[in-house]
Amino acid sequence: MTGPPLPDQKAVSEGDRQLGFIRLVVFGFIALTVIYLSIAIYSRSVRRERLEDEFDADHPDGGAPGARDAYVQAGIAEYNNSVRPKLIGLVYVVPIIAVSIIIYVINTN
Repeated sequence: MTGPPLPDQKAVSEGDRQLGFIRLVVFGFIALTVIYLSIAIYSRSVRRERLEDEFDADHPDGGAPGARDAYVQAGIAEYNNSVRPKLIGLVYVVPIIAVSIIIYVINTN
Protein backbone atom coordinates (compact mmCIF):
# COMPACT_ATOMS: atom_id res chain seq x y z
CA MET A 1 0.00 0.00 0.00
CA THR A 2 1.45 3.34 -0.99
CA GLY A 3 0.52 6.77 0.13
CA PRO A 4 -0.29 8.10 3.56
CA PRO A 5 -1.84 5.73 6.09
CA LEU A 6 -5.57 5.81 6.56
CA PRO A 7 -6.82 7.39 9.80
CA ASP A 8 -7.45 3.99 11.44
CA GLN A 9 -4.02 2.61 10.50
CA LYS A 10 -0.75 3.28 12.27
CA ALA A 11 2.33 4.19 10.31
CA VAL A 12 5.14 1.70 10.91
CA SER A 13 8.54 3.29 10.97
CA GLU A 14 11.71 1.61 9.71
CA GLY A 15 13.00 1.39 13.29
CA ASP A 16 9.88 -0.51 14.38
CA ARG A 17 10.36 -2.97 11.54
CA GLN A 18 13.99 -3.54 12.50
CA LEU A 19 13.04 -3.99 16.14
CA GLY A 20 10.38 -6.50 15.12
CA PHE A 21 12.94 -8.42 13.06
CA ILE A 22 15.40 -8.42 15.97
CA ARG A 23 12.69 -9.77 18.28
CA LEU A 24 11.86 -12.48 15.74
CA VAL A 25 15.52 -13.52 15.55
CA VAL A 26 16.11 -13.50 19.33
CA PHE A 27 12.93 -15.29 20.36
CA GLY A 28 13.16 -17.65 17.39
CA PHE A 29 16.71 -18.61 18.38
CA ILE A 30 15.61 -19.19 21.99
CA ALA A 31 12.69 -21.35 20.86
CA LEU A 32 14.86 -23.35 18.45
CA THR A 33 17.46 -23.87 21.17
CA VAL A 34 14.83 -25.23 23.55
CA ILE A 35 13.55 -27.56 20.83
CA TYR A 36 17.09 -28.66 19.91
CA LEU A 37 18.06 -29.40 23.52
CA SER A 38 14.82 -31.31 24.11
CA ILE A 39 15.32 -33.48 21.02
CA ALA A 40 19.02 -34.04 21.75
CA ILE A 41 18.40 -35.07 25.37
CA TYR A 42 15.51 -37.34 24.37
CA SER A 43 17.52 -38.96 21.59
CA ARG A 44 20.48 -39.65 23.88
CA SER A 45 18.24 -41.09 26.58
CA VAL A 46 16.53 -43.41 24.08
CA ARG A 47 19.92 -44.54 22.79
CA ARG A 48 21.22 -45.11 26.35
CA GLU A 49 18.14 -47.13 27.26
CA ARG A 50 18.48 -49.26 24.15
CA LEU A 51 22.15 -49.94 24.94
CA GLU A 52 21.23 -50.93 28.50
CA ASP A 53 18.50 -53.26 27.23
CA GLU A 54 20.89 -54.83 24.70
CA PHE A 55 23.46 -55.47 27.42
CA ASP A 56 20.85 -56.95 29.74
CA ALA A 57 19.60 -59.26 26.96
CA ASP A 58 23.14 -60.43 26.14
CA HIS A 59 24.16 -60.87 29.80
CA PRO A 60 21.22 -62.27 31.80
CA ASP A 61 23.55 -62.91 34.77
CA GLY A 62 24.50 -59.22 34.94
CA GLY A 63 28.02 -59.57 33.52
CA ALA A 64 31.23 -58.41 35.15
CA PRO A 65 31.11 -55.44 37.55
CA GLY A 66 31.37 -52.24 35.55
CA ALA A 67 30.92 -54.03 32.21
CA ARG A 68 27.46 -52.59 31.68
CA ASP A 69 28.67 -49.03 32.26
CA ALA A 70 31.64 -49.57 29.93
CA TYR A 71 29.33 -51.00 27.25
CA VAL A 72 26.95 -48.06 27.54
CA GLN A 73 29.82 -45.53 27.53
CA ALA A 74 31.28 -47.11 24.37
CA GLY A 75 27.86 -47.09 22.72
CA ILE A 76 27.28 -43.43 23.60
CA ALA A 77 30.74 -42.53 22.25
CA GLU A 78 29.86 -44.32 19.00
CA TYR A 79 26.50 -42.51 18.93
CA ASN A 80 28.25 -39.13 19.36
CA ASN A 81 30.37 -39.84 16.28
CA SER A 82 27.41 -40.92 14.16
CA VAL A 83 25.32 -38.83 11.79
CA ARG A 84 22.20 -38.73 13.96
CA PRO A 85 23.33 -36.04 16.46
CA LYS A 86 24.41 -33.89 13.54
CA LEU A 87 21.01 -34.30 11.86
CA ILE A 88 19.36 -32.93 14.99
CA GLY A 89 21.17 -29.68 14.15
CA LEU A 90 18.75 -29.32 11.24
CA VAL A 91 16.34 -28.02 13.89
CA TYR A 92 18.14 -24.70 13.38
CA VAL A 93 18.64 -24.84 9.62
CA VAL A 94 15.22 -25.86 8.28
CA PRO A 95 13.10 -23.21 10.10
CA ILE A 96 15.59 -20.45 9.24
CA ILE A 97 15.48 -21.39 5.55
CA ALA A 98 11.67 -21.65 5.62
CA VAL A 99 11.21 -18.26 7.30
CA SER A 100 13.75 -16.67 4.94
CA ILE A 101 11.88 -18.01 1.90
CA ILE A 102 8.54 -16.80 3.28
CA ILE A 103 9.93 -13.32 3.97
CA TYR A 104 11.49 -13.17 0.50
CA VAL A 105 8.30 -14.28 -1.26
CA ILE A 106 6.12 -11.86 0.69
CA ASN A 107 8.43 -8.91 0.07
CA THR A 108 8.90 -9.55 -3.66
CA ASN A 109 5.20 -9.86 -4.45
